[in-house]
Amino acid sequence: LRPRCAPHALRPCDPPGIHRRLIIMATTTMKKVGKAVLGLAILIGFVGKFAPHLFMTLPFPLSIILWASTGNEMPPYFMTDAWKEDEIDTWMRDGDLVVAAGAKSGTTFMLYCAHQIRTKGTDENDDLFPDVSIATPWMDFRQSRGGSWAEQKERYNTTIVDGRPMKEYWDNPAYPFRVFKSHYTPPTLPVRKEGGKKIKYLAMVRNGIDVAASMTPFYTSHSEKFRNLWGGFPPAIAEDSYSSDTPPAAVKDILPGGPLESIYFGYVNSWWPYRSDPNVLLFHYSNVRKDLKGHVSKLAKFLGVKLNGGELKKVTQRCSLEHMKSVDLFRYKMPLSRDKGLWDAEKNHVMASGSMTNSGRVGGTGAALFSDKVVAQWKKAEEDMLGHDPVMLKWAREGGDFPAV
Repeated sequence: LRPRCAPHALRPCDPPGIHRRLIIMATTTMKKVGKAVLGLAILIGFVGKFAPHLFMTLPFPLSIILWASTGNEMPPYFMTDAWKEDEIDTWMRDGDLVVAAGAKSGTTFMLYCAHQIRTKGTDENDDLFPDVSIATPWMDFRQSRGGSWAEQKERYNTTIVDGRPMKEYWDNPAYPFRVFKSHYTPPTLPVRKEGGKKIKYLAMVRNGIDVAASMTPFYTSHSEKFRNLWGGFPPAIAEDSYSSDTPPAAVKDILPGGPLESIYFGYVNSWWPYRSDPNVLLFHYSNVRKDLKGHVSKLAKFLGVKLNGGELKKVTQRCSLEHMKSVDLFRYKMPLSRDKGLWDAEKNHVMASGSMTNSGRVGGTGAALFSDKVVAQWKKAEEDMLGHDPVMLKWAREGGDFPAV
């Protein structure tokens, strides 16, 4: 005789007992899977909080997804500790300059120019400027996977570069001021900090579509050694991605909602209210390129350096894009790195040769590289993110003078 079948059996003639056992097995399995997922989530959260550098051993993009999703700052080699109010006075001096230009907005350009001003153009063989990261250190820059400001800080004073203390390049007694790099903005940079050291800040904005146009070659120009150190970031991007109606990955990253949104839109919004502060000089990249001599003079005055006619001419020539292209001192070494086997502090560079002194395009000419749809998407993003202040939006796009506060 065939057994009677339960009304809701898995098959027409499954005995009710088998049905119940299958449900119990499925429920038990789901509970085990749930516990495993919960355990994995707890483990990822623990690593993200206490040892996030371990994520950098994973393939891209998993490395960056786990890094960012556990609350760590992007890019993974950025850190803010040097600029904390209770820390900054321990290593800065009165009169020091922080060059905090926006990403792809002339940071390296201004670092080298500030060095020319402090030496009045006399460092003709760049003896004091072997590399931009040595003569004008980037204090937000994590130079080892597990690096921190606390463990890097003292090594700025003790590291030997080319047989000389690194300190002789960035903290030379002959300098009237030191120069440091940052990509941060207020309030991370304590521009209006009361009391303490009297620090000066140079900020610079560039037309947004020109920044976007520079991002793709910038991503790709990072060395494979550096990319492998940081979990495959930033990724190399195919040149043909410019022609697509979808923004290249590097541009997506800086559009609203992207992981690096603050690099452009946040940058402009943050610095604009500080444009008239006495310790802030806010430049526009287009203005500087159009009148380099005038802006060298403005920067020298801001820094308290008097240049006579001959010195101004020499400094201006050495600050020019043509001269900077000829010297190739902007590949960004990491002399403080402790990632032995992954990075050679003497030989390796972050950037490819010549990649930091490219076209220097101005005036929105970068739009010609993109499809009409991508340009329209960028313009809408500008209006959404900056349009609440039409004067700021216009200035960010075009440069020119801006009204005093």
